[in-house]
Amino acid sequence: MRLSVTLTLLAGVLSAPVTAFAEADAPRKIEFVRTQSGYVVLRDGQAFSIRGAGLEYGDIASLSAHGGNAIRNWTTDNAREILDLAHAQGVMVALCLPVIPERHGFDYSDQQQVSQQLEKLRLEVLKYKDHPALLAWIIGNELNFDYTNSAVYDAVNDISEMIHAVDPNHPTTTTVAGLGENVLQDLEARAGDLDFLSFQAYGEIFNVPEFLSEHAIDRPVWITEWGAIGHWEMERTDWGAPLEMNSSEKAGVYLQAYNEIIAPREGQIVGSFAFLWGQKQERTPTWFGMFTESGEETEAVDVMHYLWNQAWPENRSPQVHSMRLDGQSARDSIRLVSGTTYRADIEMSDPDGDPIDYRWELKPESGALQVGGDAEQAIENLEIEFSGAEKPQVTFRAPAAGAYRLYVYGYDRAGHAAHANVPFLVERAR
Repeated sequence: MRLSVTLTLLAGVLSAPVTAFAEADAPRKIEFVRTQSGYVVLRDGQAFSIRGAGLEYGDIASLSAHGGNAIRNWTTDNAREILDLAHAQGVMVALCLPVIPERHGFDYSDQQQVSQQLEKLRLEVLKYKDHPALLAWIIGNELNFDYTNSAVYDAVNDISEMIHAVDPNHPTTTTVAGLGENVLQDLEARAGDLDFLSFQAYGEIFNVPEFLSEHAIDRPVWITEWGAIGHWEMERTDWGAPLEMNSSEKAGVYLQAYNEIIAPREGQIVGSFAFLWGQKQERTPTWFGMFTESGEETEAVDVMHYLWNQAWPENRSPQVHSMRLDGQSARDSIRLVSGTTYRADIEMSDPDGDPIDYRWELKPESGALQVGGDAEQAIENLEIEFSGAEKPQVTFRAPAAGAYRLYVYGYDRAGHAAHANVPFLVERAR
């Protein structure tokens, strides 16, 4: 098992002017060194503490401004731009090679397919291996998700060996969805060339200490995705809609997970990347993003600023205290009658006393079945009239029968927002 490791941090705004790195800028040498207190990451011989987040098309400059120094991504499609932006901001990048997962139709028993993929990825490695913002190579993302053919990890090992043959400066890993025993066995048996292990855990992050201990894992570890509890892990309504935490509840999860799980194990968990420094549609437009669709920061960003700087930002996001529809909470499996008028209430406050502007939206409930973070279509708002639409209390008439979700956002006029939503079912009037 290799123990040398390369890490990369990245920060910058995609719209900002980019200055390509100078050819004279040397690649950084990343290593894991074992000390009496555990593993330490060295960058060019100096201890390097990763303050990371997952970011692909998000705001790198804001990450840097909040104290972040590293990102991980999921593709090489925009790798040159991301690496240059990151370098300009002093941020390192853990670059993800796009290894095709089995669930997307790749046959890892077909040696021709496997060889062609290896050669394609070799060209990607040669393009980016000397960039000074490169931190490490991530060989595919969550390749264990719904996999049946363990040969995928033979291919991962071949890719790792190829990387080490052409790039002596940067370590290799592959990310694992969840905390599975079977994939851990496959990694140990088939992918021994990897330098370190990377796990992606949301609600499961609180099981990481027991998992590492139970399986006697004595290697450096990254947590390459962690944050809001996943929609697959949450309570559901009677009709199967997942209950989403509001932005303040999610911020509390970030704070608890970091303080209770990640920070106390810094001698083994030598890197972590909060998910997601940006926004994405996954069941809802607010589930995983630390920013809103329109770019406002939420309380999760405040928390990461606090964790990275040991101080809160000068101006903080609004906070959610409760949301009710027809006097009920989301856990009540709310049922409404079509054509009847109902009231919804949100209770928010702002730590700085800033005024809060409210916006309400109604969307059909998502019917998406994608897994593993695969792309989902955004859900359009319904054309519906809210009485008092800019206030913390509104009334509206329930639409036609079906499953829906009511959203509310609060904006502080300083680039921050809070949000909450409740799913509900509309039944026909009798």
